[in-house]
Amino acid sequence: MSFKKENYYTYVEQAKDLVPGFREAYSKFNERVILDQCSKILVSNYTRNLAQLALHFGRVPHEVSVDEINAYLYRLTVHEKLSISYFKQTVFGLRYWFRLYGMEDKALQMPVIKKTETLPTVMSKEECRELFAAPRSLKHRFLLAFAYAGGLRMNELRHVKINDIDVERRQIHIRQGKGKKDRYVILSDLLSDRLPKYLSEVKPLVYLFEGLTPGVVMGERSIQYVINEALRKTNIQKEVSMHTLRHSFATHLLEDGVDIYSIQRLLGHSDIRTTIVYLHVSQVIPKVSHSPLDTLYGYKQ
Repeated sequence: MSFKKENYYTYVEQAKDLVPGFREAYSKFNERVILDQCSKILVSNYTRNLAQLALHFGRVPHEVSVDEINAYLYRLTVHEKLSISYFKQTVFGLRYWFRLYGMEDKALQMPVIKKTETLPTVMSKEECRELFAAPRSLKHRFLLAFAYAGGLRMNELRHVKINDIDVERRQIHIRQGKGKKDRYVILSDLLSDRLPKYLSEVKPLVYLFEGLTPGVVMGERSIQYVINEALRKTNIQKEVSMHTLRHSFATHLLEDGVDIYSIQRLLGHSDIRTTIVYLHVSQVIPKVSHSPLDTLYGYKQ
């Protein structure tokens, strides 16, 4: 069975119809992940991959042996050459499923997922200026600059409402960001000055960036299309996504002399170690004016 072209709903519905017990087990699994407040993307990836596994074996996942699962994962990754992200999602989904059915030992026998340490792609300031100038549409230019200016995640950008913007205090209220946390981020002076023109020309009703239907948030694919189209008009050769703008925001703040703890708060990172990675990609030159030996002996005050 090839897994590359079918969509999530097709797999789940097929498994419900063809695999004994899957409909009831899926309902229990889906209820639990919703109660645990897992993201919709995570839920769809887990259930799609688990449905594919159930269809392959004709059994619900907790009735499949560890040896069978290992052989299945090996075939998918080695012979069908599916992505490492697919492999990880399947393993994480299986662990979740097994624990739901009280099979902790089975969950622990799943393959170990090694964390890969990679540095983020960051654009230079010149590349950012080139990218922001590329779109013909005011809406698209404003969207790209706004995402960078606040260091926003994709979903945070999509859900910014007009009344979340405080022009007087130069702040944007980010509601229920990652980890269900609120925070405030910077409102750029430049964007604050250009906001009235944007609002008068684009005329959003509720959200700052709306799709074709007034009052409805802009879709993720539409936003990714905006950046891809802008990139085509530039000479930028890097692999760039919307998240690259967030990486660039953090790195450029470091290079401008902002301390790492302030950047942590602006990005909404719960762990400083997540923010520290930007120290490895920023071009920060330590500002050391003298050796402490000189002050020790009175050569410097």
